[in-house]
Amino acid sequence: MIRAADLRVTGRVQGVSFRWYAAREARRLGLAGWIRNEPDGSVHAHAEGPDAAVEEFVTWCGHGPSAARVEAVTVTDVEPNLATSFVITD
Repeated sequence: MIRAADLRVTGRVQGVSFRWYAAREARRLGLAGWIRNEPDGSVHAHAEGPDAAVEEFVTWCGHGPSAARVEAVTVTDVEPNLATSFVITD
């Protein structure tokens, strides 16, 4: 089953290569979507793929790379947009 989710990650998640590591993890899991920094200091991501892979990505985002200090991950299930790759956007 294909699942799509939007994630908002808060804490110290900018300036610590969070997007780069998250994109690498998403690609490893075979997910498509995007990730970007937000003006409020959070990171916003859209991930879609097999349900188990999306759940594993959500779990990874709960801790992020070693320099990150994640406070919270908010997950909203959304409709898939049929993305074909996972990219970092501005």
